[in-house]
Amino acid sequence: MRIRIPSSARRWLTIVVIAIAVVVFAVALMTGLSRLLSRPAPGPAAVDPVVTTAPPTTAPAVPKIKATLYFASEDGLHLVPTERDVPLAEGVVAQARSILEAQLSAEAEAPLVSTIPKGAALRGIFVSDRNEVFVDLEPAIRTAHPGGTMRELMTVYTIVNAVLTNLPKLQEVQILIGGQEADTLAGHVDLRRPLKKSEALIQQ
Repeated sequence: MRIRIPSSARRWLTIVVIAIAVVVFAVALMTGLSRLLSRPAPGPAAVDPVVTTAPPTTAPAVPKIKATLYFASEDGLHLVPTERDVPLAEGVVAQARSILEAQLSAEAEAPLVSTIPKGAALRGIFVSDRNEVFVDLEPAIRTAHPGGTMRELMTVYTIVNAVLTNLPKLQEVQILIGGQEADTLAGHVDLRRPLKKSEALIQQ
């Protein structure tokens, strides 16, 4: 037996079904929008900071020249010429200073021996119009000197020869101590007058 539903009832049933579908769709749409709006907005991508390291600065290389320095022979009777690098300087006075500072601080290589007492240093240097060199030394050159005629000769002519060998235009060297004229260094070599280069003491 078939039950017949009146056409008016069918229309209302269809309307109800459509209404339910619309409500379900609206609820789903609102839920989706709510979830979408509740998400945080994406921020800018994190970027690692760029750290730039400046290259290490290095002091410019100082130009060097070859200079002849002097050391005592093993037996202490001669000066032995030895080639060393010294800083290049502009002008004869500055170059003489560079050579003397190198000579006063130079370490001897065995079997050679340094003739310069510990603590000796250059106070100043002056070149006259007649190409005479005045070398002013700290008093330690005298107070720390071991003494003896030959040792004193070696010390004095190490200084004189170092200047005049490397700067041949210069003629003589007058040694001062502590800014004053000195009679001798250790009682034997006369320093009251300028000294010329001594070839006799140089080991050939």
